[in-house]
Amino acid sequence: MAVADWDPDRYGAFRDLRLRPALDLLAQVPGLPAGEIVDLGCGDGAVAAALAARFPGRGLIGVDYSAPMLAKAAERLIYDRLIEADIADWVPPVPPAMIYSSAALNWLPDHAALMPRLARMLAPGGMLAVQMPRQGEAPSHRLLRELAERLFPGRFPARPSPVLQAGDYAELLMPLGEVRAWTTDYLQMLDPVPHGHQVRAFTESTAMRPFVAAMASEEAQAYLAAYDAALAEAYPPLPNGRVLFPFTRVFFILECS
Repeated sequence: MAVADWDPDRYGAFRDLRLRPALDLLAQVPGLPAGEIVDLGCGDGAVAAALAARFPGRGLIGVDYSAPMLAKAAERLIYDRLIEADIADWVPPVPPAMIYSSAALNWLPDHAALMPRLARMLAPGGMLAVQMPRQGEAPSHRLLRELAERLFPGRFPARPSPVLQAGDYAELLMPLGEVRAWTTDYLQMLDPVPHGHQVRAFTESTAMRPFVAAMASEEAQAYLAAYDAALAEAYPPLPNGRVLFPFTRVFFILECS
C-alpha cells in the first residue's frame, strides 16, 4: 500500500516525540572511521543538526524519496547533499562511515536481506545505526488493519510489519561485526486535539496514510469515525483530557568488521 507522498507539516506535529528515539539512537553511536554520514530516509531533516553537531566536519548526505520532505530538509542548510531516491535500492557511490536511519526502514520488506545489504555498503569499521517502530500489534496499529478489513473486506491484504525483534537483528548481523540491539517502550503523553482522538492524530501522518489514501472521501469518513471510537476504548482519556500512548521502538548499531 504505497503512499504517493508525505506531508511534512502533519508529520512534524509530534516532532518532539518522534525526535527522541532518533537522538537516543545517535547517543549510542561510538566513534566513526573517516568518511561521509548518510541519513537514510532523512525526511524533513529533523536529525540533521544533531548528526552534524555529533560528527562535525564530515559530509552529511540526506536520502529520501519524498520531494516535499527533501524541500523542508534543504531549508535547514545543514546537509552537504540531498538525494531524491528510493531508499530500497539506493547505493552510495563511495562507502560511507555510517548509514543512520530513523523510522524509515520499517517501510521496507525482507529485513533479513535488507540489513546485511546495507552493512556491506559501509567503509571498513563503519556503522549501521537503525531505529524503527515496532508497534504493529498495539491497538493503535492493529485497529487500522482490523477496521479496514471489517468495513472493506478483501480490499486491504494483510501485510505484517517487517520489523523483527531486537534479538533477531543481533543474530542476523553478528557475523558482520559487533552489534548491539535493544528495545525501548516510550510512554508518550498526548494532549487533546481539535478533531478526533489523539492517537489518530499521531498515526494519520504515518501508519494510517496507506489505508485512507485508498478510500473515497465518504469511506474515509466512516473509517475514521470507527477508528476514533475504537481508540477511545483502547486509550481512554485521563481526567485532564490527555492520553497515555505506549509506543515501542527497536534499535540496533552494527560496527562492521
